[in-house]
Amino acid sequence: MRDRARAGNGPDGGRSGEVFKAFLKLGLTAFGGPVAHLGYFRDEFVQRRKWLDEKAYAELVALCQFLPGPASSQVGFALGLLRAGPLGALAAFIAFTLPSALLMLAFAHGAASFGGPIGTGVITGLKIVAVAIVAHAVRGMAGTLCPDRPRAGIGLAALLVVLAPTGSAGQIGAIVAGAVAGYLVLDKSQERISGQARFGVSRATGIAALAICAILLAGLPLVAATASIQGLALFDAFYRAGALVFGGGHVVLPLLEAETVPTGWTSSDTFLAGYGAAQALPGPLFTFAAYLGAVVDPGPNGIVGAMLALSAIFLPGFLLLVGIIPFWDGLRRRPDAQAAIGGANAAVVGILAGALYDPVFTSAVVGPASFGVAAVCFLLLEVWKLPPWTVVIVAAAGGILLTAI
Repeated sequence: MRDRARAGNGPDGGRSGEVFKAFLKLGLTAFGGPVAHLGYFRDEFVQRRKWLDEKAYAELVALCQFLPGPASSQVGFALGLLRAGPLGALAAFIAFTLPSALLMLAFAHGAASFGGPIGTGVITGLKIVAVAIVAHAVRGMAGTLCPDRPRAGIGLAALLVVLAPTGSAGQIGAIVAGAVAGYLVLDKSQERISGQARFGVSRATGIAALAICAILLAGLPLVAATASIQGLALFDAFYRAGALVFGGGHVVLPLLEAETVPTGWTSSDTFLAGYGAAQALPGPLFTFAAYLGAVVDPGPNGIVGAMLALSAIFLPGFLLLVGIIPFWDGLRRRPDAQAAIGGANAAVVGILAGALYDPVFTSAVVGPASFGVAAVCFLLLEVWKLPPWTVVIVAAAGGILLTAI
């Protein structure tokens, strides 16, 4: 893998422009969420472009799934890093993220002007489809991340914690407690992983990235509380959310809701409408942050707020990726580390299940008709396996119909 990474820095294709073009195409066409994105990446970079082989790609995916943060965006960032160095990593991130971020920003500006039965119906449908999307995510993640009694118990305990009015502190505590419980109770006798994963990042660089990540995570809340600068408070809220997302992009929903709705920065209706719209777009679900940054009140909002929120939510995942790369091969062989991450992953299932009830279900399902639309959308995802963007269209049509009658 190291040889391939070095070869990628040569004149034959290691340029950041090549990386940008490849990822821009995916940013415009990669629908379906993080798991689908990883499939798109494999087709494009392993099979077609042959930037790396199957084993190297599998190691890269394993690394990014081990870390908190947006796994598909982290894989894209690392592929850009391997191919064209730091500029390639930046190019991959911008190209893959920009299309959906711009669309979410446009929706933020247009959503406020929605009026009449059609506009109101679309917003209603977007709120309802969030019920189906999150229920589908909980169903799939529970089967994968809570397959036995110990992990199911950890997930249930996390659910009970977040149903209490504890806000973001309860969610953070549930993740930490889940990791501790996983370390203590999960089986550590599984076969260790073989192979190597080398990315060419020095240990000094990795330590610096981890130090910056930790300093920001611990220091931003203190500075934001004492400085009373709204822009800093916004950056802090989205940075902490990005640093604690285990288990996929949908888990960012309860973390961001706890930071933006109880504080009065946005309403639950506005929040869920943006989350529903994000399901219809290609690219990473984390671009939902651009929408929230644009609509929060007080400012900064608009383009400035969107840029602050978007950069803050992605930054910790990328810092952690760069920081752990030099140490990954040794860490991933430790059964105790695997047990702790298994416990944290089980806890996020409970957190997401709590968000499915409040605010998603309680805000969107207001009667039998809206419940029926949500059920139809769930079955279209779960049984008919339709892509999320088509289900969003169905929900929008259903919302217009509900408003008309």
